[in-house]
Amino acid sequence: MREGGQVCTDLIQESVNALRNRLPSGWSVVARNLRTAASKPRPPAVLEIGGPDGSRTELSVLCKAKMLPKDVLTLLTGETAKDTGRSSTRVFVVAAFLSPRTRQLLAQRGAAYADRAGNFRLVLQKPAVFIETAATEKNPEPDRRPLGSLKGPAAGRVVRALADFRPPYGIRELAHRADATPAAVSRVAGLLDREAILARDEQGGIQSVDWIALLRRWTADYSFLRANQVSYYLEPRGLAALKEKLRNCKVSYALTGSVVASEIAPVASPRLAVAFSEEPERLAEKLYLRQSETGSNVMLARPFDTVVFDRTSERDGLRFVSVSQVAADLLTGPGRSPEEAESLIEWMKEHEDAWRA
Repeated sequence: MREGGQVCTDLIQESVNALRNRLPSGWSVVARNLRTAASKPRPPAVLEIGGPDGSRTELSVLCKAKMLPKDVLTLLTGETAKDTGRSSTRVFVVAAFLSPRTRQLLAQRGAAYADRAGNFRLVLQKPAVFIETAATEKNPEPDRRPLGSLKGPAAGRVVRALADFRPPYGIRELAHRADATPAAVSRVAGLLDREAILARDEQGGIQSVDWIALLRRWTADYSFLRANQVSYYLEPRGLAALKEKLRNCKVSYALTGSVVASEIAPVASPRLAVAFSEEPERLAEKLYLRQSETGSNVMLARPFDTVVFDRTSERDGLRFVSVSQVAADLLTGPGRSPEEAESLIEWMKEHEDAWRA
């Protein structure tokens, strides 16, 4: 799809109409210099927005038929200032579709945006206005080429290694740490590079990783309940009794979820114990658990991959999965798990040296 030309003209006009429809009476939107073809260095259009108090502001339109998260970092630093003469806070981005990550980065930089899917954001100080609409997370008109995904064991191994080890490192070094092929690492790194979650040098080596964005992006594809085979059990005597049994258990396991988070960044006393085991039925038998779909307080999961047992730790005689795995499992877990995940992530931000090599 060619940027500029009729495509951009249509996108701009649709976005202007969407803006007019969202503003209350007494407001005005005027599109000036709207041209069929965008000629640099001037933007294809300038929007003048007027409030009922008589105040006015101008926004330069930045039209991209397709905008990746990585584009935001370059377009709103170099090209925006050079080609439009305005900072990112005075720019209105229009596109066919803006992904959740792209919208997040645009919002962080104060840019207004609109896409054909109905996602819209405009925040102005003068005239004062705040409009934000999140219409859809998925592109209603996706490319014919398959989109990248972080589903599956190989991607999980690479994500965990990226989270657990500080860069810089090359593709082969990361592949060794992740126990994955260089090809798998390269594919994941390419996806995360496009998503502006990691940065690479000219040789393709990884220089930095936004591990919080990485975990959130992974859990868009990885879900604890969907990715792992989960069974539900009841320990009639409660979680304290379960922990005591686990300390003396000879079957391999690793705790995750609330029980681990409560030891690090407690939100409330855990009511559910979750453990990975490659032999969940045998573990349940050794712990004398009753299988129960209702009223259960124990979940045993056969893991999607053995990566869940990488970089485990022991505390008070119990085996815990790594903090990064706990965060991912809580972000996609049941009940109040997401709330506990946010508390754990705050702890991880303040104590990165304690969990990240």
